[in-house]
Amino acid sequence: MGRAFAPGRVNLIGEHTDYNGGLALPFAIEQGITVTVRTGPPEAQPFRDAVAAELEVAPVPVAIDSDLPSGTGLASSAALSAALALALGGERDRWELARLCQRVENDHLGARTGLLDQIAVLMAPPRGALLIDFADLSTEPVALDLGDWRLAVLDSGERHAHAESGYNERRAECERGDARRLRHVDSENARVREAVDALAASDLAALAPLLDASHASLRDDFAVSTAAVEATRERMLAAGAAGARIVGGGFGGSVLGLFPPGARPPAEALAVRPGPPARVLAT
Repeated sequence: MGRAFAPGRVNLIGEHTDYNGGLALPFAIEQGITVTVRTGPPEAQPFRDAVAAELEVAPVPVAIDSDLPSGTGLASSAALSAALALALGGERDRWELARLCQRVENDHLGARTGLLDQIAVLMAPPRGALLIDFADLSTEPVALDLGDWRLAVLDSGERHAHAESGYNERRAECERGDARRLRHVDSENARVREAVDALAASDLAALAPLLDASHASLRDDFAVSTAAVEATRERMLAAGAAGARIVGGGFGGSVLGLFPPGARPPAEALAVRPGPPARVLAT
């Protein structure tokens, strides 16, 4: 019986840069999705069917268990694709798997996602973040030692689906050379570099204003925030977050907050820490 787990991811900084050949700094989280192959007649399941088609295997029945909220900007789609691919096809080259999972979303489900989520879910270091340069697909592990600081995400309650939201539209605007959209990309790349420097110096306080600046750019230049997201961010700041920003594709989803020692995230926020990447649990 094939069984596999794939985590969600939080992109610490570097949003909407992947399909623009830029930089991103995601990490895998502890929460995720487990897929188990079972017996019995298969029922239609779009993700399972798409993954099976890409693997050129039969779409056998599967059980799906998750503690990862969907539609909240934590890469639940990439986690599901990766867990399905490992459960149905077993272990193989991680770059091959990442591209396969991207094709599932791009070609079968109509979401023009970049490779950020798939790379993070499949390749992030167990206790750190992964710096990805999408100009050449080079990667570099980055230590993410939070010490007494905390990262947490708070769901805005507004769901998004990449194929149905403005994600595809924003990607098309970047391809057309829209100045405001590309201004975000340029400034976000600079913020990723500064974040890597801050983490190397164990200066988490220096990370906070970078999160705030990223949010402002995503809100004003990239226009992917919403009233619900803005209200959620204000809640995080009111609870003591030193910096906070929207995460994921936007148009809903979650807000990431960085909390200094002594500050407590809202009770319903989800604490996130670096965890191991996707893996086969049984064959």
